[in-house]
Amino acid sequence: MRAAVFDSGIGGLTVVKSLLENKLFQEIIYFGDTARVPYGVKDKNTIIRYSLEALEFFKNFDVDILIVACNSASAYALDELRANTTIPVVGVIESGVQALVNKTQTKDDNILVIGTKATINSNKYSNELDKLSFKNITSLQTGLFVPLVEEGIFDGSIVDSTLEHYFKDLKNIDFVILGCTHFPLIEKKISQFLNNAITIHSGDAIVEYLKTQYQCNNCFEKTSIKFFASENPNGLKHVAKQWLKDLI
Repeated sequence: MRAAVFDSGIGGLTVVKSLLENKLFQEIIYFGDTARVPYGVKDKNTIIRYSLEALEFFKNFDVDILIVACNSASAYALDELRANTTIPVVGVIESGVQALVNKTQTKDDNILVIGTKATINSNKYSNELDKLSFKNITSLQTGLFVPLVEEGIFDGSIVDSTLEHYFKDLKNIDFVILGCTHFPLIEKKISQFLNNAITIHSGDAIVEYLKTQYQCNNCFEKTSIKFFASENPNGLKHVAKQWLKDLI
Protein backbone atom coordinates (compact mmCIF):
# COMPACT_ATOMS: atom_id res chain seq x y z
CA MET A 1 0.00 0.00 0.00
CA ARG A 2 1.37 3.40 -1.01
CA ALA A 3 0.53 6.66 0.77
CA ALA A 4 0.99 10.23 -0.41
CA VAL A 5 1.73 12.77 2.33
CA PHE A 6 1.36 16.48 1.57
CA ASP A 7 2.44 19.44 3.68
CA SER A 8 3.23 23.11 3.13
CA GLY A 9 6.83 22.49 4.17
CA ILE A 10 8.89 20.26 6.42
CA GLY A 11 6.40 20.03 9.28
CA GLY A 12 4.61 17.06 7.74
CA LEU A 13 7.70 14.98 8.48
CA THR A 14 6.35 14.71 12.03
CA VAL A 15 3.39 12.83 10.56
CA VAL A 16 5.73 10.72 8.42
CA LYS A 17 7.67 9.76 11.55
CA SER A 18 4.54 8.32 13.18
CA LEU A 19 3.63 6.48 9.97
CA LEU A 20 7.11 4.97 9.76
CA GLU A 21 7.14 3.96 13.42
CA ASN A 22 3.86 2.09 12.95
CA LYS A 23 4.82 0.53 9.59
CA LEU A 24 1.39 1.17 8.06
CA PHE A 25 2.54 1.52 4.45
CA GLN A 26 4.91 -0.16 2.07
CA GLU A 27 5.88 3.15 0.50
CA ILE A 28 5.38 6.85 1.28
CA ILE A 29 5.62 9.67 -1.25
CA TYR A 30 6.20 12.96 0.54
CA PHE A 31 5.75 16.38 -1.04
CA GLY A 32 6.54 19.60 0.80
CA ASP A 33 5.55 22.86 -0.85
CA THR A 34 8.65 24.56 0.54
CA ALA A 35 8.60 27.33 -2.07
CA ARG A 36 5.34 28.67 -0.66
CA VAL A 37 5.48 27.81 3.06
CA PRO A 38 3.70 28.80 5.26
CA TYR A 39 0.12 28.30 4.11
CA GLY A 40 -1.19 29.64 7.39
CA VAL A 41 -0.94 33.30 6.34
CA LYS A 42 -2.64 32.78 2.98
CA ASP A 43 -6.32 33.10 2.03
CA LYS A 44 -8.71 30.20 1.52
CA ASN A 45 -8.73 30.25 -2.30
CA THR A 46 -4.94 30.28 -2.46
CA ILE A 47 -4.68 27.34 -0.06
CA ILE A 48 -7.20 25.39 -2.15
CA ARG A 49 -5.29 26.15 -5.36
CA TYR A 50 -1.97 25.08 -3.89
CA SER A 51 -3.53 21.88 -2.52
CA LEU A 52 -5.03 20.96 -5.90
CA GLU A 53 -1.65 21.53 -7.51
CA ALA A 54 -0.14 19.10 -5.00
CA LEU A 55 -2.82 16.57 -5.90
CA GLU A 56 -1.83 16.90 -9.57
CA PHE A 57 1.76 16.15 -8.59
CA PHE A 58 0.73 12.96 -6.81
CA LYS A 59 -1.13 11.77 -9.91
CA ASN A 60 2.32 10.90 -11.25
CA PHE A 61 2.36 8.06 -8.73
CA ASP A 62 0.06 5.12 -8.11
CA VAL A 63 -0.95 6.03 -4.56
CA ASP A 64 -3.74 4.45 -2.51
CA ILE A 65 -4.45 7.27 -0.05
CA LEU A 66 -3.65 10.97 0.33
CA ILE A 67 -2.80 12.23 3.82
CA VAL A 68 -3.01 16.01 4.09
CA ALA A 69 -0.59 16.74 6.90
CA CYS A 70 -1.03 20.51 6.63
CA ASN A 71 -3.70 21.79 9.04
CA SER A 72 -4.45 24.87 6.90
CA ALA A 73 -5.03 22.68 3.84
CA SER A 74 -7.08 20.28 5.98
CA ALA A 75 -9.20 23.21 7.12
CA TYR A 76 -9.99 24.57 3.68
CA ALA A 77 -9.22 22.13 0.86
CA LEU A 78 -10.44 18.63 1.77
CA ASP A 79 -13.76 18.89 -0.08
CA GLU A 80 -12.09 20.12 -3.26
CA LEU A 81 -9.39 17.46 -3.04
CA ARG A 82 -11.94 14.70 -2.56
CA ALA A 83 -13.95 15.98 -5.52
CA ASN A 84 -10.89 15.67 -7.76
CA THR A 85 -9.68 12.17 -6.92
CA THR A 86 -11.06 8.69 -6.38
CA ILE A 87 -8.65 7.77 -3.58
CA PRO A 88 -9.39 8.48 0.09
CA VAL A 89 -8.23 11.89 1.35
CA VAL A 90 -7.57 12.19 5.07
CA GLY A 91 -6.84 15.42 6.95
CA VAL A 92 -5.32 16.00 10.35
CA ILE A 93 -8.20 17.94 11.89
CA GLU A 94 -10.76 15.14 12.02
CA SER A 95 -8.13 12.75 13.32
CA GLY A 96 -6.91 15.24 15.92
CA VAL A 97 -10.41 15.78 17.27
CA GLN A 98 -10.97 12.02 17.48
CA ALA A 99 -7.66 11.59 19.31
CA LEU A 100 -8.78 14.13 21.91
CA VAL A 101 -12.10 12.31 22.36
CA ASN A 102 -10.18 9.10 22.99
CA LYS A 103 -7.96 10.69 25.64
CA THR A 104 -10.28 12.92 27.64
CA GLN A 105 -12.81 11.62 30.15
CA THR A 106 -14.95 14.72 30.60
CA LYS A 107 -16.39 17.50 28.47
CA ASP A 108 -15.32 20.00 31.14
CA ASP A 109 -11.58 19.79 30.43
CA ASN A 110 -9.85 23.02 29.42
CA ILE A 111 -8.77 22.56 25.81
CA LEU A 112 -6.32 24.80 23.99
CA VAL A 113 -6.16 24.67 20.19
CA ILE A 114 -3.07 26.30 18.68
CA GLY A 115 -2.39 26.78 14.98
CA THR A 116 -1.68 29.21 12.20
CA LYS A 117 -3.91 32.17 11.40
CA ALA A 118 -5.67 30.30 8.59
CA THR A 119 -6.35 27.20 10.69
CA ILE A 120 -7.67 29.11 13.70
CA ASN A 121 -9.76 31.49 11.59
CA SER A 122 -11.40 28.53 9.85
CA ASN A 123 -12.92 27.51 13.23
CA LYS A 124 -12.75 23.89 12.11
CA TYR A 125 -11.38 22.58 15.38
CA SER A 126 -13.61 24.69 17.61
CA ASN A 127 -16.73 23.85 15.59
CA GLU A 128 -16.05 20.12 15.73
CA LEU A 129 -15.33 20.27 19.45
CA ASP A 130 -18.48 22.32 20.04
CA LYS A 131 -20.55 19.70 18.22
CA LEU A 132 -19.17 17.13 20.64
CA SER A 133 -20.27 19.30 23.60
CA PHE A 134 -16.83 20.30 24.86
CA LYS A 135 -17.41 23.37 27.00
CA ASN A 136 -14.06 25.06 27.59
CA ILE A 137 -12.22 25.69 24.32
CA THR A 138 -9.58 28.34 23.71
CA SER A 139 -8.26 28.84 20.19
CA LEU A 140 -5.02 30.73 19.69
CA GLN A 141 -2.98 31.76 16.64
CA THR A 142 0.66 30.83 17.24
CA GLY A 143 2.09 31.27 13.76
CA LEU A 144 5.54 32.40 14.95
CA PHE A 145 6.31 28.80 15.88
CA VAL A 146 6.34 27.84 12.18
CA PRO A 147 9.39 29.85 11.05
CA LEU A 148 11.24 28.83 14.23
CA VAL A 149 10.80 25.16 13.35
CA GLU A 150 11.59 25.77 9.67
CA GLU A 151 14.86 27.36 10.83
CA GLY A 152 15.62 24.39 13.07
CA ILE A 153 15.19 26.35 16.30
CA PHE A 154 13.59 24.01 18.82
CA ASP A 155 14.99 25.34 22.08
CA GLY A 156 16.64 28.36 23.65
CA SER A 157 15.76 31.94 24.45
CA ILE A 158 13.85 32.68 21.24
CA VAL A 159 11.53 29.72 21.77
CA ASP A 160 11.11 30.61 25.43
CA SER A 161 10.24 34.22 24.59
CA THR A 162 7.69 33.09 21.99
CA LEU A 163 6.07 30.72 24.47
CA GLU A 164 5.86 33.54 27.00
CA HIS A 165 4.38 35.85 24.36
CA TYR A 166 1.56 33.46 23.49
CA PHE A 167 0.85 31.59 26.70
CA LYS A 168 1.62 33.94 29.60
CA ASP A 169 -2.07 34.57 30.39
CA LEU A 170 -3.25 30.97 30.07
CA LYS A 171 -4.05 28.92 33.15
CA ASN A 172 -5.24 25.40 33.93
CA ILE A 173 -4.96 23.98 30.41
CA ASP A 174 -5.60 20.22 30.39
CA PHE A 175 -5.11 19.39 26.70
CA VAL A 176 -3.33 21.14 23.84
CA ILE A 177 -4.22 20.27 20.26
CA LEU A 178 -1.11 20.94 18.19
CA GLY A 179 -2.96 22.29 15.16
CA CYS A 180 0.11 22.51 12.95
CA THR A 181 2.49 19.70 12.00
CA HIS A 182 5.46 21.93 12.81
CA PHE A 183 4.51 22.14 16.47
CA PRO A 184 5.42 18.59 17.58
CA LEU A 185 9.06 19.59 17.17
CA ILE A 186 8.60 21.87 20.19
CA GLU A 187 5.92 19.73 21.82
CA LYS A 188 7.82 19.18 25.08
CA LYS A 189 8.50 22.90 25.46
CA ILE A 190 4.83 23.72 24.91
CA SER A 191 3.67 21.11 27.41
CA GLN A 192 6.19 22.17 30.04
CA PHE A 193 5.23 25.83 29.76
CA LEU A 194 1.58 24.89 30.25
CA ASN A 195 2.25 22.87 33.42
CA ASN A 196 2.60 19.56 31.59
CA ALA A 197 -0.68 19.77 29.70
CA ILE A 198 -1.38 16.70 27.58
CA THR A 199 -0.61 17.31 23.90
CA ILE A 200 -2.48 15.93 20.88
CA HIS A 201 0.07 15.22 18.16
CA SER A 202 -1.10 15.15 14.50
CA GLY A 203 1.13 12.20 13.60
CA ASP A 204 -0.04 9.93 16.40
CA ALA A 205 -3.64 11.05 15.80
CA ILE A 206 -3.44 10.18 12.10
CA VAL A 207 -2.09 6.71 12.86
CA GLU A 208 -4.91 6.04 15.30
CA TYR A 209 -7.46 7.36 12.80
CA LEU A 210 -6.12 5.29 9.90
CA LYS A 211 -6.18 2.13 11.96
CA THR A 212 -9.78 2.73 13.02
CA GLN A 213 -11.33 4.19 9.87
CA TYR A 214 -9.33 2.50 7.11
CA GLN A 215 -8.12 -0.69 8.78
CA CYS A 216 -4.50 0.26 8.08
CA ASN A 217 -3.11 -2.39 10.38
CA ASN A 218 -0.64 -4.14 8.10
CA CYS A 219 2.84 -3.92 9.54
CA PHE A 220 5.25 -3.85 6.64
CA GLU A 221 8.76 -4.93 7.51
CA LYS A 222 10.21 -1.87 5.78
CA THR A 223 8.68 1.34 4.47
CA SER A 224 10.46 2.97 1.57
CA ILE A 225 10.07 6.73 1.20
CA LYS A 226 10.64 9.30 -1.54
CA PHE A 227 10.97 13.01 -0.77
CA PHE A 228 9.97 15.83 -3.09
CA ALA A 229 9.80 19.58 -2.60
CA SER A 230 8.79 22.58 -4.69
CA GLU A 231 12.02 24.31 -3.66
CA ASN A 232 15.35 23.08 -2.27
CA PRO A 233 14.54 19.35 -2.21
CA ASN A 234 18.05 18.60 -0.94
CA GLY A 235 17.33 20.76 2.10
CA LEU A 236 14.17 18.79 2.79
CA LYS A 237 16.04 15.50 2.44
CA HIS A 238 18.73 16.73 4.83
CA VAL A 239 16.15 17.60 7.49
CA ALA A 240 14.40 14.26 6.93
CA LYS A 241 17.65 12.38 7.51
CA GLN A 242 18.11 14.22 10.80
CA TRP A 243 14.54 13.76 12.08
CA LEU A 244 13.98 10.27 10.74
CA LYS A 245 17.53 8.92 10.96
CA ASP A 246 16.60 5.74 12.80
CA LEU A 247 13.62 5.02 10.53
CA ILE A 248 14.88 5.48 6.95
